[in-house]
Amino acid sequence: MRNIFYRFSNAMARFMYGRNGSDQLNAALLAAYLVVCVVRILLARVFAAATVCDLLSMLLALAVIFRMFSRNLTRRRAENAWFLSWWYPVKNRISGARQRSLDKEHKYFTCKNCRSICRVPVGKGKIEITCPKCGGKIIGKS
Repeated sequence: MRNIFYRFSNAMARFMYGRNGSDQLNAALLAAYLVVCVVRILLARVFAAATVCDLLSMLLALAVIFRMFSRNLTRRRAENAWFLSWWYPVKNRISGARQRSLDKEHKYFTCKNCRSICRVPVGKGKIEITCPKCGGKIIGKS
């Protein structure tokens, strides 16, 4: 029995050699596919919405399969790099906002000039902060 699984895994490894496989963009497309499927279930009674969801889910599934089995590695890597250049700032902004909301010992100010975030301790009253990046002045209550 073990021999069958070993042979199958070797056959799959040989088949996937030189192909793109799964990357972060594929994971995002798969997550979007699952979200569309859930929305489709919720809107099952609305014919137009269900049809649009069916079409969109089919397109997303085809995109995932196409990208996974593609042999054009340079093109797929460029697509993934483009996606990551867009996604990482969004992800960092969300996780940073979550961390700042959990930090009760500091107050955060955003510089109006360079949009950098400055952290000061809570309870210092009205203060003037100098931005460490651009030297801009921020006045606020901590």
